[in-house]
Amino acid sequence: MNSTLHILGITGPIYLAIALGYGFTRSGLFAKADLQVMGKFVLNLALPALLFNSLAERRLAEILNAHYLLAYALGSLLVGLGGLLWARQVKQHSLSYSSMMAMGMSCPNSGFVGYPIMLLTLGPVAGVALALNMVVENLLIIPLMLAVADAEGGLRGHWRRVLVQSLENLAKNPMIWGIAGGFLFSWFDLELLPPLARTVNLFAQASAVLALFVIGGSLVGLKVEGLQSTVSQITFGKLLVHPLAIFLVLTWVVPVTDPALRSAALLSGALPMLSIFTILYQRHGHGAISAAALLVTTVVSFFSLSALLWVMQNGYV
Repeated sequence: MNSTLHILGITGPIYLAIALGYGFTRSGLFAKADLQVMGKFVLNLALPALLFNSLAERRLAEILNAHYLLAYALGSLLVGLGGLLWARQVKQHSLSYSSMMAMGMSCPNSGFVGYPIMLLTLGPVAGVALALNMVVENLLIIPLMLAVADAEGGLRGHWRRVLVQSLENLAKNPMIWGIAGGFLFSWFDLELLPPLARTVNLFAQASAVLALFVIGGSLVGLKVEGLQSTVSQITFGKLLVHPLAIFLVLTWVVPVTDPALRSAALLSGALPMLSIFTILYQRHGHGAISAAALLVTTVVSFFSLSALLWVMQNGYV
């Protein structure tokens, strides 16, 4: 009983914040335009500050965990490529549709959902795991899946352009600058002046609750009718197959000795997909199905994450 209450004490506030975002937006107290502003604040200021702090305050040897990067990348690639083959070869979907399913299964919401959960569960290592996840997701998984989607039909042969565009977008991404700055300060053992450090801390502390509220509000208006088959496949792949693949990689291929980082990798695999999932596939005509998958996976993840936390807490993984 105490174990269950402890787990609910971790997941409960996270999903309550999401539910409040949904409820206040659905009631009209906040508009979708308000959420866009909040989302921009989180993506462009709060999360970069958080990433910078998490890395700058640690030694470089603690941050550059090659085993974690490799294990997380291999587990995600296995699920992404497996999902792509399943959708394309077995279900006979188009390349872009198959890519959408594969990204939904393999690319988690590390920033908006993952960080708050890992912070409550694992403490300060959550920021390091977030930064390492961002590297894999932004440099490998997202560009690869978008290149596959754009290799279809009239966009065939433009995959190089997609990769170049992805790299250009990364160069403009404040979160990447936060990661780069944090690595730089850690490498040279630098420190911000106290007024600047306190300012960065203020922005970093705002990231968790605002991110969750935005996620909840973004779910308003999403519908699932008529899309259950594909949605259930994506949800199964994301919430069950992805953490299982990471567990197998950690157990048999690339062991991660740090127990906190090992737990972070498993939790990352069990997260719902990234919040911009729908935006990325709207231009391919898959906005409705990706939105439905985002809604269902986010809701179901409350139960799957709670179950995984119980399994981890009792030492079964």
